[in-house]
Amino acid sequence: RVISDDADVLVLDKPARLVVHPGAGQRTGTLAHALLAHAPSTAGVGGPRRPGIVHRLDKGTSGLLVAAKSPRAYARLTEQLAARQVTRRYLALVHGELRQNEGTIDAPIGRHPRHRTRMAVLPARKGKRAVTRFRVLERFKGFTCLEAQLETGRTHQIRVHLASLGHPLVGDPTYRLSSTPRISDSALAALVEGLDGVALHAASLAFTHPVTGARLEFTSPSPNRIDRLLSYLRVGFAPSPHPLPHGGRGPR
Repeated sequence: RVISDDADVLVLDKPARLVVHPGAGQRTGTLAHALLAHAPSTAGVGGPRRPGIVHRLDKGTSGLLVAAKSPRAYARLTEQLAARQVTRRYLALVHGELRQNEGTIDAPIGRHPRHRTRMAVLPARKGKRAVTRFRVLERFKGFTCLEAQLETGRTHQIRVHLASLGHPLVGDPTYRLSSTPRISDSALAALVEGLDGVALHAASLAFTHPVTGARLEFTSPSPNRIDRLLSYLRVGFAPSPHPLPHGGRGPR
């Protein structure tokens, strides 16, 4: 879904299960193909397979991303990303109850030494610096809803960082821990199965327009696949008696 479209940039709202770039596992039917059909001027911007896409989302993650329509716009947006001037906030639901209301995870990430399709927290000399900030939005019995903000953009960063705290994302078999309890509630298990991805949504995106210089901010509401899950938890898994930060229930 196209959220914003002008002569220089496109902001898109990606559904879960849609692959961003073509690869060995999927050569057609990707977001890149749809983008080329919608905006042919993106062809070759940022590379032959990238069509202007400035940052990616994992297949199982939904939400906002930005694409550039010209090499100049692409260069300026990627410079902002490298300088941490692009704000990206995510809605996430994890297993377990986070005890702290907010915090920062500063832990290097790199390729898992044994499972090469996975990433992992590694010693500094083996991984790249990765920083994720988080704040709790809502707590349930056995689950926590939170906002995660990327300071860096490593592959699977939020998924890996939260799992490293002992709180993997709901619906994420790749980073599920052996200690993560099985969901015994059959209705809840069915809702998790129906996520069609992981319980992670790119809900807020802000950057400076590469040509006009205006600061732009876009939001995407929580999708039905996550809303259904949260609604069920609010009824059947009463929140634990911990104070909520900022009195909020969604990404700012």
